Amino acid sequence: MSSKQTDLAASHWQRALWRSRRGMLELDLLLTEFARRRYPQLAAADQAAYQRLLQRDDWEIWDWLHGAVPAGGLARIVRLVAEFNCAGGPR
Repeated sequence: MSSKQTDLAASHWQRALWRSRRGMLELDLLLTEFARRRYPQLAAADQAAYQRLLQRDDWEIWDWLHGAVPAGGLARIVRLVAEFNCAGGPR
């Protein structure tokens, strides 16, 4: 990976971390730790899906992480976030 690609990947990761900070503390804790520990290892398609997820309303994301069916092709990324947190992610 070139220096420019590395810088771009780091920039995307920093943006994901920042946008993972939400108005709802409970959601903030779930998303921020996922972004910190898993986002860099995600496939490009999953990173793009995570970015789309972060554009959604807090309550929508909260409901999805607690079993509601996600909209807009976000089922996989919601499952990854939920599994990360169920497996002891943010501890």
